[in-house]
Amino acid sequence: MRRLFLLPAVMAGFIAAASVTPAHADTATAVVGSLGPLTTGQQVYQHVCQGCHMPDGKGAMGAGAGFPAFAGDQKLLNTGYPIYIVLNGHGDMPWFSGMLSDKQIADVINYIRSSFGNHFPGKVTPEEVAAMKPTITMEDN
Repeated sequence: MRRLFLLPAVMAGFIAAASVTPAHADTATAVVGSLGPLTTGQQVYQHVCQGCHMPDGKGAMGAGAGFPAFAGDQKLLNTGYPIYIVLNGHGDMPWFSGMLSDKQIADVINYIRSSFGNHFPGKVTPEEVAAMKPTITMEDN
């Protein structure tokens, strides 16, 4: 008797799920709505990075992936390391070369290096980011 009662409920759930319009995640704006320009490192961090690295920069573990902490990470002392990682990706982190501008990348790295208790010297410039961008030629294809 219970099976007969559950069957209509399960079928109603399937019908409701099938009638929902699927989300299109072609871009970040498709997921979170219209975003203004990300003009500061903090804005880039909040909209691009903190979903994995957490609002407090302490990273997270889960879903078979590890998202490293920025708080106290001595690898951030050398500016070349975070530039390389943001441009090229590493492990579960995607690359952002071509997705973020050189200025946005420099700004977010500067934000990370001076936030979460970090006080690393020096600033990353968009020119340094541009100099480290991967280059692809027709011969590479």
